[in-house]
Amino acid sequence: MMTNDKRSKGLSGLGALTGLVYSTEVGQTCPDCRQAIAACVCGVDEALVGDGQVRVLLERRGGKLVTVVSGLAVTPTTLVDLGKSLRQAMGSGGTAKAGVIEVQGDHVTRAAAWLRARGHRIKVPKA
Repeated sequence: MMTNDKRSKGLSGLGALTGLVYSTEVGQTCPDCRQAIAACVCGVDEALVGDGQVRVLLERRGGKLVTVVSGLAVTPTTLVDLGKSLRQAMGSGGTAKAGVIEVQGDHVTRAAAWLRARGHRIKVPKA
């Protein structure tokens, strides 16, 4: 038999999960301030996206080579700026999203040297 105390504890736990997560007007929203993720004012955006173990890998996507940099312990805004600078230094296109910088082409050694020169520790993958 379940007492009232146990039922009330179970319901209070569910109440914490009822915050607005998605809006058809703005897309994903912050659960704390209920603003669009891009307009979040509560500081959730300032969390570090990587674990600090910087990896520079070469991947093949659709028959083309892509240099992938992951694990950078930086904020999302810093990641975008760092990605832009890296792509300019490599003279190539690419993107920075979801905690990963992608540079079109085979730039593994040059990208690793560029990141080392800026104080990042690179974890060299085993071949």
